[in-house]
Amino acid sequence: MLISLNQLKKVVDFIDDKKGSNTTILDLQGISIIADYFVIATGNTTIQTKAITEYLVEKLPDLGIPVLRKEGLPEALWVLIDCGDLVIHIMTPETRDFYSLERLWGDAREVIL
Repeated sequence: MLISLNQLKKVVDFIDDKKGSNTTILDLQGISIIADYFVIATGNTTIQTKAITEYLVEKLPDLGIPVLRKEGLPEALWVLIDCGDLVIHIMTPETRDFYSLERLWGDAREVIL
């Protein structure tokens, strides 16, 4: 399944609806076989991270984006939502700073919508 820029924009909007912050989209096409895109966002607390996750799991199928699995609950320090060609990472600020996925995937182009 190919993910469109419109679908990515809606994913970011859903994260914004639940007050997620610092959302970044990385284009991994040609860099990794894991996924075409990573969406990385911050929830200020584990409660907010869970709320963002639950909202995305509810809304993504409406966009034609399947939720294949989710990992990281109930702790919710780092929740990964696997949607095939799209992987969404929702993290607490400390976890995001520690793992620094943007640095780890530094060869990826950031998508600006």
